[in-house]
Amino acid sequence: MHSQNVSRLNLAARTLQTSIFVKNGPSYAGIGVGGEGFTTFTIATPTGEGTTSARTFARSRRCVLTNGFSIR
Repeated sequence: MHSQNVSRLNLAARTLQTSIFVKNGPSYAGIGVGGEGFTTFTIATPTGEGTTSARTFARSRRCVLTNGFSIR
């Protein structure tokens, strides 16, 4: 989702309840490509997507916001 209104982005993230929600960036940023964190692969979940880690292979939720809050 792309928006400059952070309140709307947060509302959409809460309403959709997905495992991966990318704000103001490319969809592949949700799995860690070119963003913060580690790159993960996805598995099927109730919503059709989800990230796993090699350590636990458990579903985790990830919310990615690019540009807006970038501290560099």
